[in-house]
Amino acid sequence: MTAEPIPTCPHDPSCPASDAHDREAARTVAHHPEQGWSLLCNGTVVFDDTGELLPDGRVVAPHRPVTLA
Repeated sequence: MTAEPIPTCPHDPSCPASDAHDREAARTVAHHPEQGWSLLCNGTVVFDDTGELLPDGRVVAPHRPVTLA
């Protein structure tokens, strides 16, 4: 399920909603590398370990790519 475009998103085209599969493509509005996180335009907090905190409080576990040896 994908929500409607974010009403406060000033970007054209609008950033993906926080429940969209491509939510990580939203623009960064605050970046704190010293703390290991960034805030995206859609309200998603992404962490350096690839985990996410969604605006509704749900947690997305880290999802690093797997390399095969």
